[in-house]
Amino acid sequence: MKREAHDMGVKHGYADAEIIGKAIEEGWIIVEKPSKHLVIASRKLAKQENISLVDAETILLAKENKAEVLVDERVLSNLARLMGLRVWNTWTVLLESLNQGCIEVADIEAAIKQLAEKKHKLKPEHANHILTAARNIARGKG
Repeated sequence: MKREAHDMGVKHGYADAEIIGKAIEEGWIIVEKPSKHLVIASRKLAKQENISLVDAETILLAKENKAEVLVDERVLSNLARLMGLRVWNTWTVLLESLNQGCIEVADIEAAIKQLAEKKHKLKPEHANHILTAARNIARGKG
């Protein structure tokens, strides 16, 4: 992940930026500067796929390092999967954090509420699906 991707989330006040920041601090997410070769390839990919340079760099850096990619936008997650990458999003990170005992169901409920307050495009049925998964994970632990 590029530092700019996280910094942009913080700048825009995205609810998940704080969680991602903590994951960076704890070493779950690694921040890396792309090589010159990768920057050139990223420019080409960004133009071909009509995505931002930061998004192209993130995807190509993950591919180069054989790493998972953390992305919430559907277009980007589809592109990453087409390139053979394993894709995580905010919700998979939160659910895995719950599974590992790092957070509680209430933290996921709070994240959903924060996103709704910021008019995030999380459909109610998707929110319910996430909460059901969270409760099932919590039930399995208890």
